[in-house]
Amino acid sequence: MQILRATSEYANDLTQISILAKSHWEYPQAWIQLWTPSLTLTAEYIDTHEVWMMVSEGRPLAFYSFDENEEGFWLDNLWVSPAYMGQGIGRSLFQHALERCKTLGISTLKIEADPNARNFYERMGAHQVGEHSTEIQGEPRILPVMEINL
Repeated sequence: MQILRATSEYANDLTQISILAKSHWEYPQAWIQLWTPSLTLTAEYIDTHEVWMMVSEGRPLAFYSFDENEEGFWLDNLWVSPAYMGQGIGRSLFQHALERCKTLGISTLKIEADPNARNFYERMGAHQVGEHSTEIQGEPRILPVMEINL
């Protein structure tokens, strides 16, 4: 396995990984459909963002990406295909992301985590600094906002 910079030709593969990984947490299918636009990686997104993927035999198994806005530098995605969860791939990708941040001169990485991923990010050294409140189909949802200082 190796970590490679993603290219636009992998947009569909990476989108499939994000949808499968989100579905792994057994959210209602209607929610997955509502989230599909935000889980979709386009060729343009890959061309304009740092996107890195874990590859085995030429096939992506997981990926992460960054985004930057007025609030700071964010881990925009980190998804592992369910068939490869629990094998240290997420940890390896997150450590790679932290090294990329250091290379880019980023001192704080922000993460808006899915509630199911909060414990993972805490194990990786991130801490909660806030939360974003959302709603989906009338259900309130609290997303922890986390940071890790480098």
